[in-house]
Amino acid sequence: MSLMEECKFEFSYMYKYSERPGTLAAKRMADDVPEEIKSSRLTEIIALQSRLSLENNKTYIGKTIRVLADGVSKKSENDLAGRNEQNSKVVFPKGNHKIGDFVNVR
Repeated sequence: MSLMEECKFEFSYMYKYSERPGTLAAKRMADDVPEEIKSSRLTEIIALQSRLSLENNKTYIGKTIRVLADGVSKKSENDLAGRNEQNSKVVFPKGNHKIGDFVNVR
């Protein structure tokens, strides 16, 4: 086993660096990375995360997972949305289920 292990995330929140006024870092360190490079780095990491998320989502195909229905789908009132135990968002047909139900979804 190497000292360097690869880590993959199912999802992540990513933003360009933005200095927060009044923080110690803002007071002591210069924001010396050009905006073009910040944008390029953000685009690159978003593309990588999109690929990793797709790979992970494909592992669920054909499996039944337990989902807590927590709302109606944004795209259709005939569907519910919820999250599985890994906190992945899942949208599924409403059927007779209601918000607050645990639903086995394939």
